[in-house]
Amino acid sequence: MQIITDGQATAFSAFLAAHDFFYIIGHKEPDGDCVYSCLSMGALLDAKKQSYQLLNAGSFKRAEIKDKANLFTNVPTFLSEPERKKTGVIMLDCSENARLGDIDGDLGGLDTFIIDHHKTASVTENCIIDATAPATAVLVQQLYEKLVGQPPKDVAEMLFFGIATDTGYFRFLKEDAAEVFMAAARLVAAGANPRQVYERMTGGKAYATRKLLGIMLGRAERYYNNKLVITYETMEDTHKYGQEGRDNDALYSLLLACDGVEAVVFLRQETEHTCTAGFRSRDAIDVSAIAAQFGGGGHKNAAGLSIEGTLETIIPEIKKAFAKVL
Repeated sequence: MQIITDGQATAFSAFLAAHDFFYIIGHKEPDGDCVYSCLSMGALLDAKKQSYQLLNAGSFKRAEIKDKANLFTNVPTFLSEPERKKTGVIMLDCSENARLGDIDGDLGGLDTFIIDHHKTASVTENCIIDATAPATAVLVQQLYEKLVGQPPKDVAEMLFFGIATDTGYFRFLKEDAAEVFMAAARLVAAGANPRQVYERMTGGKAYATRKLLGIMLGRAERYYNNKLVITYETMEDTHKYGQEGRDNDALYSLLLACDGVEAVVFLRQETEHTCTAGFRSRDAIDVSAIAAQFGGGGHKNAAGLSIEGTLETIIPEIKKAFAKVL
């Protein structure tokens, strides 16, 4: 992970000083890193005595963030034209407007500053993007420390949660992650409770999610000398078991733990004409590059996409894309 420079912090501080009001927004279908990066950024603006609104298109399906849904809205506060000229957008954990989802208002033309850690980010101005950072929250933490100081306990807990979720509770980190652990240690020193965070991340799952997990495992098929595993969820499954409290991380972990498996694909038929897909891989396979071929993106070992089509038509296309790699 690279350390945010004083120049980057100064540029962000100047962005804050140039505006009177801010929209803080993250990607649709948010995860813990997205939600808690936004909330921590809100705390930073609170410390700077600046006004803002938290935006997100939702939905807040994950059990560990569901209780934060009421803090966000998909309807931006109406602003007059003079007010818009002094309004800024802080986009967190994504860099593409398409990933913001259905926001019931016009954010076009507003000054935007992006803070992201995805490999597929392509923005080069008004941004802090570090694909080597394991979470956006660790970037927000550095900004908070540089511009405000040591975070209070409540902010430290939010930042720790964001980092922990995107690192699989630090399981995905490697030998180059010393700076990340030092950042996490500073949050613990400020009052974050690692045990409570782990229990919030892993607990609270509905019994139906365990039943659905069994179905997903039963459908899993292996390809290309057992290197690729693909499984899926139908609309009927969603109707029967609901949308709340999904635990796809457990599905990926179980399948990637199989001998010889190098990549896992999980697809869900969201509507009659659209699907979403999640990709996970071991070190060698860059799934973000494959997701990008279908308009998605993410990290080398974790990526996703939304796409028009059905399971019957999309699965063969994804198999072809992996065939070139495997």
